[in-house]
Amino acid sequence: MAFDYDLFVIGGGSGGVRAARVASGDHGARVGLAEESRMGGTCVIRGCVPKKLMVYASEYPGAIADARAYGWDVKDGGFDWLKFRGRLWSELDRLEAAYRNTLKNAKVTVHDTRAEIVDAHSVRLATGETITSQHILIATGGHPVVPDIPGAELGVTSDAMFNLDRLPGKALIVGGGYIASEFACILNGMGVKVTQFYRGAQILRGFDDEARGHVSTAMQAAGIRIHCGTNPLRLEKVDWGIQVTASDGSTEVYDLVLWATGRAPNTKGLGLEKTGVQIGRRGEIVVDDYSQTAVPSIFAVGDVTDRVNLTPVAIREGHAFADTVFGANPRKADHELVASAVFTQPEMGAVGLSEEAARECGPVEIYTASFRPMQSLFAGREDRVLMKLVVCAKTRRVLGCHIVGPGAGEMIQMVAIAVKMGATKEDFDRTVAVHPTMAEELVTMRKPVRVA
Repeated sequence: MAFDYDLFVIGGGSGGVRAARVASGDHGARVGLAEESRMGGTCVIRGCVPKKLMVYASEYPGAIADARAYGWDVKDGGFDWLKFRGRLWSELDRLEAAYRNTLKNAKVTVHDTRAEIVDAHSVRLATGETITSQHILIATGGHPVVPDIPGAELGVTSDAMFNLDRLPGKALIVGGGYIASEFACILNGMGVKVTQFYRGAQILRGFDDEARGHVSTAMQAAGIRIHCGTNPLRLEKVDWGIQVTASDGSTEVYDLVLWATGRAPNTKGLGLEKTGVQIGRRGEIVVDDYSQTAVPSIFAVGDVTDRVNLTPVAIREGHAFADTVFGANPRKADHELVASAVFTQPEMGAVGLSEEAARECGPVEIYTASFRPMQSLFAGREDRVLMKLVVCAKTRRVLGCHIVGPGAGEMIQMVAIAVKMGATKEDFDRTVAVHPTMAEELVTMRKPVRVA
């Protein structure tokens, strides 16, 4: 059978675009790609990139205050949200154009429309056209989840945060993950009065307990009201805003309510139920180590598979898929020891096991350093940095590293190389410190604070 394409990709996010580019540009496959929204996907258009730019914008009040402490004659001015938003939109347009040029240069045919799978080798576009392909790759990502409570439609999700017409005076963030915590810090830095509800005992579940406790304490010291063990029960529109009734019995009115209560894979409406592709209990597409589904011609990468939901991981999965299927180089994407960063204020970086997870594997030694960094200490701020190493007591291998402080994301990227290589505590000890830096503490901690 003659197919229209060797590969048809559904989804123009980071994973899908990488797979399409490599399959076509590097391996010579005939590739088509369908994207119903903007090219670049969640990360570029409504996630990581615009959010990080908002993080930068929200940090300037602190930088201005520090500048005065360092002798600069500077004065605070008002934050022009609309001016910032305009620059933000322009940057997203630039990035989308770059993604499109990448596909064009790789000779990928782009279809700006929704696609639905008909069978193992056929895709129907929303335009009515049916396309055949030897292989199909699903890279549709995920979407924010909104709780099923009365008045939930009065709230917004993270997708809408970059398009607000004005900043709220008072906001409620619902959720305790990295998206909720990052937006709580962003809005707080921009002068919004922020309250955060989380149903669990502590925000940032899944990260090291000591590290996330450090972040929570700093967020509250900055003025963010964090209410753990609390859920909204209903939302009601009133003349002066959105009235929220909470599970702790309180009632309060906010200008904005942000739902950051998790994300779910985009698998509905793709026609998968007709193909034999297996769907997991969370709505994710079930794949093997090579991203292949139960249907041999259909593959999936990225958040739609709900493995490690990070953009660089989706890119690795897409690249590995293209090399495996079209490059005669079978390889798996490596999901072990993936570093991550949470762009709260203070920032947190992590790689490897938390102290709690490591204890379940055997005896461990814990090394920590907590201190006031030079830059903010001089400015008179009370900020504290946390550096933490989790070490296997038997092999001496560093099982995990957790950093809370300015530049934690930048530092953890480099530490991840050492941890990935299997570095031991003694390897860290043999490394000469760079002084004066915060990161030097990672190689100067000599005695464990506890052994478990």
